[in-house]
Amino acid sequence: MLKTRVIPCLLFKDRTIVKSVKFDNYRMIGDPTTVARVFNVRNSDELMFLDIMASQRNDEPNFKVIQDIAKECFMPLTIGGGIKNFEHARKLFEIGADKICINTALITNPELITEISSKYGAQAVIVSIDAIKQDDKYLAVIRSGKEITNYDPVKLAKKAQELGAGEIMITSIDRDGTMEGYDLELIKLISKSVSIPVIASGGCGKTKDFVDAIKNGADAVSGASIFHFVGESMITVKKYMSDNGINVRIL
Repeated sequence: MLKTRVIPCLLFKDRTIVKSVKFDNYRMIGDPTTVARVFNVRNSDELMFLDIMASQRNDEPNFKVIQDIAKECFMPLTIGGGIKNFEHARKLFEIGADKICINTALITNPELITEISSKYGAQAVIVSIDAIKQDDKYLAVIRSGKEITNYDPVKLAKKAQELGAGEIMITSIDRDGTMEGYDLELIKLISKSVSIPVIASGGCGKTKDFVDAIKNGADAVSGASIFHFVGESMITVKKYMSDNGINVRIL
């Protein structure tokens, strides 16, 4: 049986790691290379860095910052933000990314997912779907939360799998940074719609939230605030998960 992964997801804005609340109200955390070094020492299963400004500004990925981050990472590294074409993905893999995370391009350039997957394998492509709930209906949001679409996240998840994505990361914007727990309904909807792994994101504030996400269909869990502000570590999180029947890699 595959181990359940716990993945710190870190947002960087220019040269600074930040943490958002509902994709807004950003709080400064620190230097990305320093933060990467800390999680590397703590033996994270994987590490994810997302550039929140690249898509908003229509910029390409910040290759210099990403290269500096990659030098500090000795675990699988996922990079997202501003990836608009195959050349961007190719360069990211060359400078140290193990996986790339596609969000806005799922809607604006979906063929890119197939192109990258065909070259590097499905396991190298994570499609990130950000969702907001309006009038009891989930809608996908792109450009780092700035543009609400009419797309159904469930249909997008199915499309991403058909295009060749190896994983789906589903993030609830309504729960992001609130530390009130994941949107379990959203996780269930996505996990039931695809056969590829689903990463739960948005809202984790206590160790039990990780367990709840897995028991509601997630294959992996992503967190940020729980590590930055609550004082939990990979050791305490994984011990709790293991004690509650989740198959994790014990440090």
